[in-house]
Amino acid sequence: MFSRRVPASLDPTPLAVAVHQLRAAGTPFIDLTESNPTRVGLRYPDALLDALRDPRGYAYDPQPLGLLEARQAIAEEYARRGVGIDPSRVMLAASTSECYSFLFKLLCAPGDAVLVPQPSYPLFAYLTELDGIDGRPYHLARDAGWSFDVAAVADAIDDRTRAVLLVAPNNPTGTRIHRAALAELGAVCAARGIAVIGDEVFADYLLELDRGSDLAASVLDQSDALTFSLGGLSKSVGLPQLKLGWLAVNGPRHIVDDALARLEIVGDAYLSVSSPVQLATRSLLRKGASVRAQIADRVLLNYRVLVEMVATYPACRVPPVAGGWSAVVQAPAVMPDDLRALEILRDQGVLVHPGHLFDFERDGYFVVSLLPPSDDFRAGIGRVLGTLDRS
Repeated sequence: MFSRRVPASLDPTPLAVAVHQLRAAGTPFIDLTESNPTRVGLRYPDALLDALRDPRGYAYDPQPLGLLEARQAIAEEYARRGVGIDPSRVMLAASTSECYSFLFKLLCAPGDAVLVPQPSYPLFAYLTELDGIDGRPYHLARDAGWSFDVAAVADAIDDRTRAVLLVAPNNPTGTRIHRAALAELGAVCAARGIAVIGDEVFADYLLELDRGSDLAASVLDQSDALTFSLGGLSKSVGLPQLKLGWLAVNGPRHIVDDALARLEIVGDAYLSVSSPVQLATRSLLRKGASVRAQIADRVLLNYRVLVEMVATYPACRVPPVAGGWSAVVQAPAVMPDDLRALEILRDQGVLVHPGHLFDFERDGYFVVSLLPPSDDFRAGIGRVLGTLDRS
């Protein structure tokens, strides 16, 4: 009865069952997978949401690409990061996930393929399946610190490939992309007539503070290939509940113009973004800067704590993470990661992600969120490392 775009089985994993049982019983545990910024004790300004009361929100003025003043505010947000983009090249959506869906509709017919990084966040498998396209992996270079490998991308391209997805910083490896690699990727994609889609939701959260000029500020820094940059309020100011994402476009002018004209048709079919949040966009970005600063301080502090603590456990290591909200802990692969994560939860009362959730190719990797309150983070990591080091 149901399509192949949705899972055939809805059976939860043993780890998910164990988490549900602990919560149902009211048993406390330290959640080192928490990625919701509204649940980790951040201070949100009292007047942050006042702009949602703008009386203009009572009027309905549907704009397929989004209201111009909101798109101008997004262009200003890019400028804050040192990236120039005209507001006419910005489109709004309800989330970055919806941005992906819009772009898949723009670029792909059913059965076409997009290339996705591996390891990376598991959402891509769901998004590609829901749009009836094939998400095919290209591998980040594990032996080079999970660096972006243009040769791996080029090798994965075939006649059905329509776009290359990259996440910078990548979740969870923290991979960023160097200018030379970005230029090479742009040339490869332009020659093959395929697009570049860059997920830059974590661009403000740098951990290994290498701000050298050789690192690209955005995928928009190259213009050889049709290129899209994605962002949203969820990460930029810690407001996932307000449901606003965006994409910005760069590339050869005639291709960009054609893409925007077609995106306008896609957007007109959905008109998913509410007027109040669009009218409030500039205010939310300005007043939410204090939330962004708290998140940046929190994740950097927790990352430094993690590196410091892991250094005292010879069997474990933290691969360098350039940015984002997550970090990877590597330990001896004495059992499958999902079983080990279940053991850690039951014996130590700490929840971590097994590496296979992010498509690590071998056991021995665990992913932790850097968002939890620092006292909880330190306590949880101490329990986890003690378990991993004894194995």
